[in-house]
Amino acid sequence: MFYFLHRRFFHSSCRLPKKKSNAEQRWLARQANDPYVKASHALNFRCRSAFKLLEIDDKFRLLQPGIGVVDCGAAPGAWSQVAVHRVNSAGTEPTSPMGTVIGIDLLNVAPLDGAHFLSSHDVTDPATHAKLPDLLPGGRAHVLLSDMAPNASGFREMDHERLVGLCLSLLDLAETILRPGGSLLCKYWDGSLAHHLQDKLCLTFESVRSLKPHASRKDSAERYFLARNYRKPVSG
Repeated sequence: MFYFLHRRFFHSSCRLPKKKSNAEQRWLARQANDPYVKASHALNFRCRSAFKLLEIDDKFRLLQPGIGVVDCGAAPGAWSQVAVHRVNSAGTEPTSPMGTVIGIDLLNVAPLDGAHFLSSHDVTDPATHAKLPDLLPGGRAHVLLSDMAPNASGFREMDHERLVGLCLSLLDLAETILRPGGSLLCKYWDGSLAHHLQDKLCLTFESVRSLKPHASRKDSAERYFLARNYRKPVSG
């Protein structure tokens, strides 16, 4: 009896770990050698995507002390970290005006000083839109940020279309909460509908440009549209 119990225990406790697939090994190697991953750890950013927003904001000065920002698809919170610092929503610069940062995500987002997160909220849902004016000074935001993306299906064109759909939904959100003259920065994956998305943005913003920050991997189809000087559409 002891022998069989002992053998069973030995088998379960010493099972060899599952061998990682080639794709998993390549991903781990890329992460280990990625300078932005290393820098995000050193600077306590929640993920490397923070450097995409930092690079864009350094060039175009979207985020100023005192303004209101809504971060769509905020998890895990790296873009909100950048926004909190740049708009001074945590009040760390007593001589500068305090801004506001609201983050929205279907997932749970860990608390961050200076940000108010609406976890388990759908950014495309009108019920979510209705909550935002009460959280923003004057009921309006100066900047909408979106680094959100759908879960990958493995079919590139389908994923591209779904992400374009998410970006288009931000125009409904903009109509609810974006100030005249405000800005929208949204991620998209390059593909057949990119020009359609750009045309739609051009209908309500004075300028729209496509950006590929250095922190975006060269082999990725990821790009960003920066739309500036919002003109609220006239209904009817």
